[in-house]
Amino acid sequence: MHVSPGAPATVPPPAPDSAVSTALRAANRAGVRIRLAEDIRTLEAVSRFFARVWQTPETQAPFGADVLRGVVHAGGAVHYAADDEGILAASALIFCPPATRAVYSLIAAARASDRGVGFALKQAQRVWALDRGAETMVWTFDPLVSRNAHFNLAKLGAHGTEYTVDFYGQIEDGLNGTDETDRLTAVWPLREPNPARLTGPDLAAAEVDPRRAPDGEPFLARDSSGYWCRVPADIVDVRRLDARLSAQWRYAIRDALVPLFAEGCTATGFSRSGWYRLTEGELA
Repeated sequence: MHVSPGAPATVPPPAPDSAVSTALRAANRAGVRIRLAEDIRTLEAVSRFFARVWQTPETQAPFGADVLRGVVHAGGAVHYAADDEGILAASALIFCPPATRAVYSLIAAARASDRGVGFALKQAQRVWALDRGAETMVWTFDPLVSRNAHFNLAKLGAHGTEYTVDFYGQIEDGLNGTDETDRLTAVWPLREPNPARLTGPDLAAAEVDPRRAPDGEPFLARDSSGYWCRVPADIVDVRRLDARLSAQWRYAIRDALVPLFAEGCTATGFSRSGWYRLTEGELA
């Protein structure tokens, strides 16, 4: 018997047809089937997939099969995307406090050679959450990882609402290394997401902060639309090659973003060139 601590008392309206059709198109384009993992054998396979992505032993996977089983039994969901060769992406969702009408994505991963599988998985999560009365989805991501920032803010239309220093503490896996785990909280409006395609700031016209990034180039500016902050193109590669340089990037971005979020800024977009747009004040 499943229990759903975050489920609303009344039956929610189903996900709009537009959300369902978006999810179906995304899965078809990616060439995958997206399903719910509920039996222990499938949950074990999902746990092993997470271990491969985070480069840990299977016995120390970020989420063990027992934990995933608890997520499902408590009314959450474990989605996975697969083709004929196996699992390509997976995620786990739980409900937030009922009054928030939100779900929380505990973990989501896709293989590095993503062909749109991650987007398809997120759209399936969206339909599942809307069908159960949720209005927003929340998760965290490393603000230095530009491809994740672009996916979350530019492609999905989420907003970055909070910067937390060393969110998890040190994580012993093959991706994070010795880096501190600063995280940006993403909030995704599920009914009407509004992705923004940005080109980045015009540095010739903007007010450019005199500080320089570890690569010697400008990384913080302000114009009529708000603040802009640039992150490295591939911090994962930097982290692998030069831990000291990676730490310099961490502290530079932290020093720039923490005060802006404390003043009430929200990350409302991310450009292909690697710049966050930070909007001042409350969003409309």
